[in-house]
Amino acid sequence: MNYATQYPIGNYQHTRTENTTATAQTIGRVLTMDAKSQRHKRSTERQTEIRTDSNASNGFLKCGFLPKLKTTQSTQDCKKTAKTQRDFYKSLSQLAEHYGIEPLQTQEYGYPYNMALAMWDAETKLKQNNVNWDNLRLVQDSKKTFFTSEERYSTGTTLYYIPIVPLFQMLYDPKRKKTAQLLVSICSYLYHIVDIPYYRQENSYLYWMYEMMNDWVEQDDYTEETDSCIAEIAKAEWIGERVEQKLFNRINLQLFEQRFNRFKSRDTFDQECQKVACDAFALYSQYPHESIFRNAPRPEEDPYTDENDCETVGMEKYISFIADTTGWLYESLADSINNEFNEYGAMEEPTICKYFDGSNITQTNLDFENRLFALLDELCTLLYDYKTTRK
Repeated sequence: MNYATQYPIGNYQHTRTENTTATAQTIGRVLTMDAKSQRHKRSTERQTEIRTDSNASNGFLKCGFLPKLKTTQSTQDCKKTAKTQRDFYKSLSQLAEHYGIEPLQTQEYGYPYNMALAMWDAETKLKQNNVNWDNLRLVQDSKKTFFTSEERYSTGTTLYYIPIVPLFQMLYDPKRKKTAQLLVSICSYLYHIVDIPYYRQENSYLYWMYEMMNDWVEQDDYTEETDSCIAEIAKAEWIGERVEQKLFNRINLQLFEQRFNRFKSRDTFDQECQKVACDAFALYSQYPHESIFRNAPRPEEDPYTDENDCETVGMEKYISFIADTTGWLYESLADSINNEFNEYGAMEEPTICKYFDGSNITQTNLDFENRLFALLDELCTLLYDYKTTRK
């Protein structure tokens, strides 16, 4: 069971708004002008006079007269089409080399079918070649035509909330002291290096959600449950502050390797903790400075992003440390979060956009994110299992 998905985000469906200004996913959209600018203006140049036969006074009704502009346009269009195709195949070659795919030879087919077929073939092979590949767009600016490729880690509708209360309880469990210390080192890495928000920090999304819960309880009419609700909120705050003090102490990060190497598992739960620690330490060793937000979307830096794209749920809202993932308080929080997220059109996800326009191509990938989100999923499951099985 995936305990990182304790509360699926309602009926939310991940949608992506198609950019309709400078980019497109089909040949037609890229090469078709805007409807307003596509309309032909009347030629101001006088057309050549043509005399009809005297015996065919109505013959002019059967004649078609082409303006001189027509010939000029055809020549320009041919040159433009030829350049577009040259740019297209040059960009396709660069893309194929980067991803290690063999493009289908389509030059022998007529325009624009040759480009449509080549793009379909490239998309098919990219799906098979790269697990994170998301979409391929053909962009045409004032100078050239080229591909952009987007790689994305799909988080679905998962709330990656790491519960702190089970870890706190484990720290005072004599049977799990060593296990708890190992998990503290993992969480310290996530806190300091990966930069996962902590719910007791005022700049975190969940901090204000807890504040809102507290305000609601205090402002509602007093009932038999009011005292227990207030106590649960106070407990979440107190435990959160105690555990954060431990995570903040970098000695737990410095002792990570030592604790991992000396750890000896005694049962299945310990073995699972050891595996998570192994994955976390390997990630820390390979990516000692990488944050979970390193590839967060930055629309303001993408010149081909539509300003009218729908609002999205920021990554900092669905990735965080949290007090607990059970009980009245969490259920109330989850309901509020669910309702808020349903007002948005999409979820921000780690994304890399690569431009095949002849410039140097970024060599980054989403290996860090693939492994990190799997780690968060396993860690949430461990802490949930401990809380539900603890006697």
